[in-house]
Amino acid sequence: MRLATLRTSHGTRAVRVDDGSYVDLGLPDVGAVLRRADWTAYAAAAEGPSYSGPADFAPVITAPGKILCVGLNYRGHILEMGRELPAYPTLFAKYAEALIGASDPILLPPESEEADWEAELALVVGRTVRRANAAQAAEAIAGFTVLNDVTMRDWQYRTPQWLQGKTFEASTPIGPVLVTPDELPGGTAPALTLTASVNGEIVQKAATDDLVFRPASLVQYVSTILTLRPGDIIATGTPGGVGHARRPARYLADQARLVTEVSGIGRLDNVARRDTAGLP
Repeated sequence: MRLATLRTSHGTRAVRVDDGSYVDLGLPDVGAVLRRADWTAYAAAAEGPSYSGPADFAPVITAPGKILCVGLNYRGHILEMGRELPAYPTLFAKYAEALIGASDPILLPPESEEADWEAELALVVGRTVRRANAAQAAEAIAGFTVLNDVTMRDWQYRTPQWLQGKTFEASTPIGPVLVTPDELPGGTAPALTLTASVNGEIVQKAATDDLVFRPASLVQYVSTILTLRPGDIIATGTPGGVGHARRPARYLADQARLVTEVSGIGRLDNVARRDTAGLP
């Protein structure tokens, strides 16, 4: 099953994606769907109004309670950054203000000159879990979506803590859909390919089998720290090919087109533009 959140003339609406049409689920976003104990059956059986034509995708979860991100989780990326394989996941957070839809503009802050791309597979939590065992962690995964953790490197490395470079407003596209594990090869350990391109040039390409920490193990680890709830997001990390690791380094410029795709799920197609809000 594929679920999405659309912007309509009546506000955002959660929909089921059926062969190019979008069936209204009667709720404002996919997060609200996942908060129903019977969400799978409810979403599969819904027969609300149907939308067709070009879709305006909002972030698939518009107001997640938590956005947890994993750094340095692809072997290739770890090696290109000159680091050793980690014993434990490297975690940081984002806030909901960072999220944008699948075709929304990425806002480049005037305070940064080093906006970098990071294509990622993101998992979305579908049930409340705390200190989950392996089976419970897998069962808690509602599905997967596409995310690009666009990062302001000059802000990220101002201090040893990464948050300030990772959560600039309107910088992180996510979507376009959530795909349930039963529709993906490998289920909750999906065997997928990630790609990112900038202005038509492929800059990242990797398979998810290069992950050091797999999705269910991330749910298990994070749920040891705090309760995970429906609609929470975990971004599982980016593969090699980021701009900051290139020599010379390369970053997103104004009007650059960033396309992020995960096989079996979908693609984000975002144009970067300078954020002039609040400037004199």
